[in-house]
Amino acid sequence: MDFLLQPFQYEFFTRGIIVSILLGSICGLLGVYVVLRGMSYIGHGLSHAVFGGAVSSYLVGLNFYIGASIWGFLSAIAITEINKRYKIKADAVIGIVTTAGFAIGVMLINTGHSPIKNFEAMLFGNILAVTDFDFMVISIVTIITILFIFFFQKRLLFTIFDRETAKVYGINTDRVDILFSLVLASVVISAMNSIGVTLLAIAIIAPAASARLLTNNFFKMLLLSSIIGISTAFLGMYTSFYIDSPSGATIVLFGASGFGISLFYVYLKRLRHRHFHGDEKHSHLHVHKDDHRHEH
Repeated sequence: MDFLLQPFQYEFFTRGIIVSILLGSICGLLGVYVVLRGMSYIGHGLSHAVFGGAVSSYLVGLNFYIGASIWGFLSAIAITEINKRYKIKADAVIGIVTTAGFAIGVMLINTGHSPIKNFEAMLFGNILAVTDFDFMVISIVTIITILFIFFFQKRLLFTIFDRETAKVYGINTDRVDILFSLVLASVVISAMNSIGVTLLAIAIIAPAASARLLTNNFFKMLLLSSIIGISTAFLGMYTSFYIDSPSGATIVLFGASGFGISLFYVYLKRLRHRHFHGDEKHSHLHVHKDDHRHEH
C-alpha cells in the first residue's frame, strides 16, 4: 500500500494530479462540442496559435499569459469571422491562421537569441512544474468553462445540430460561436504550460471521440467524455511517476489508448448479433460471410 501511495507524499505531484484532473474534465467537456461540430482541428490549431503570442510576451519582458491570451482570442475571433463571412471552410481557415501564429513564435525564438529551453514547457508541457499562478489560472478557467457549458448548453446544442432552427428561435448563433471559441482559447492557454502546445489537441479530442463511439446520447456523451478525460489524466500522471516519463506525453498516450479500447469495444459489440424471440433476448457472435444464412 505504501508503494501505491508513494507519489502522493510529494506536494508537487499532488498538485500535478489536481491540475491534470481539472484539465482532463474541461478538455473532455469542450471536446464533445468540438467533435460534434466537426472542428477537431481547432484544438490543434489554437494550441499552436497561442505559442506565437507567448513567445512575443517573453521577449518583451511580459508574462507569457498576456501575449498568449491576446493572440489566442484574436485567432479565435478571426477564424470564426472569416469562416462566417467568406466561402472558405473552417479547417482551411484554422490551418492558415494558427500555423502562421506558430511560425511567428518559431521565428522569434531564432531571431531573439533566447535559449530554446525557456519554451520547452510550452511546447511539450511540464505539469510537475506548475506554479501557484498557473494553478490559479487553471482553476479560474475551469470555473468559467463549467459555467459557460451550464448556461449555454441549450444554445450550444441548437447551434450544433440545427443552426437554422436556432436562428428562428432567436438564438444568436454567431455570438455563441465566438463565445465558444473564446472559452476554448482560454482552456488552451491555461493548459499550455502543463500539457504543451504540441500535445494538447489530443487531450481535447480523444475523450470526446471515445465517448462518441460508446453512446449516441448527447448528455451521456458529455458525462462519459469528462470521466474519460479525468481518468486518462489521472492514470497518465500516476504512471509517469513510476516509469519516469514526461507527464504530458503519458497523459496523451493514455487518451489515445482509451480511444483504441473504445474502438475495439465497438468492434466486438458489432460482432455480436442481438435480437428477440418474443420476450426472450438472444445474442451470439455474428460473422457475415459470402454465403450467409441465419436460421433458428
